[in-house]
Amino acid sequence: MRYSRLIAGTMTWGSWGKQLSKKEMDALMHHCITNNITTFDHADIYGAYTTEADFGKAFIDSGIKREDIQLISKCGIQYLSDNRNNKVKHYDYSKEYIIWSVEESLKNLNTEYLDLLLLHRPSPLMVAEDIAEAISILKKDGKIRDFGVSNFTPSQMDMISLRMDVDVNQIEFSLTQHSAMHNGTLDYMTTCGIKPMAWSPLGSVFREDNEQTRRIHKQLGGLMDKYNATEDQLLLAWIMKHPAGIHPVVGTTNKKRLTQAVEASKIELELEDWFLILVASQGHKVP
Repeated sequence: MRYSRLIAGTMTWGSWGKQLSKKEMDALMHHCITNNITTFDHADIYGAYTTEADFGKAFIDSGIKREDIQLISKCGIQYLSDNRNNKVKHYDYSKEYIIWSVEESLKNLNTEYLDLLLLHRPSPLMVAEDIAEAISILKKDGKIRDFGVSNFTPSQMDMISLRMDVDVNQIEFSLTQHSAMHNGTLDYMTTCGIKPMAWSPLGSVFREDNEQTRRIHKQLGGLMDKYNATEDQLLLAWIMKHPAGIHPVVGTTNKKRLTQAVEASKIELELEDWFLILVASQGHKVP
């Protein structure tokens, strides 16, 4: 699998976040690549269907070779936006829509192929045979290289993987949202050779002030000197110690924090320290 150990999440690069200019996006792409972050995670809906095009314009002017980076995008969510004529937020996994959506992403990103296409969220109405037909056509035409899913359960992955190879499942995973460790999701992916990627890898640690996050800050504070690391780095190192080989999708646009995030991949937490951090999150010892 050719994706960088840490992945740059682009959700906040555009109108849903920092509203970076073309020049700023160009500079951020180069900064990521310099720090061995070569994979960029998109979704068609980001920025209400505008961020892919903003990124694509910056990419064309950047001088970056297409073969030096990996582009991920997602499809399926029909978002309520001025850019779409939708009555309600819903999901569409018809063969025609998947193919059309990928072609739109390719046009917006100024690329001939996606390294990875993900189905953004499972739909109760998805038909695996229709999805398989679309993916088969897209692969045959060279428009996507790998295929995966996002936020899928083991049974949903099973349903899809009986018809086609599932290479990746991008899930929510962090110290404060680690249910995938206990509900069979990561076990299933390890067994089947499906690569996990984790969105929101810092969880709610810096977003919320509650008993759980205070316990976590206290425990991380006790380990920062030992590992010569920031709290962010310890949280990422905690994720990356899991044997499933999780790739964190890091959403920051701050260059310093991106550089620090990459350094986290060099931290090898000791066994008991990993469990100390888990216990701080759970508020009780393991069974």
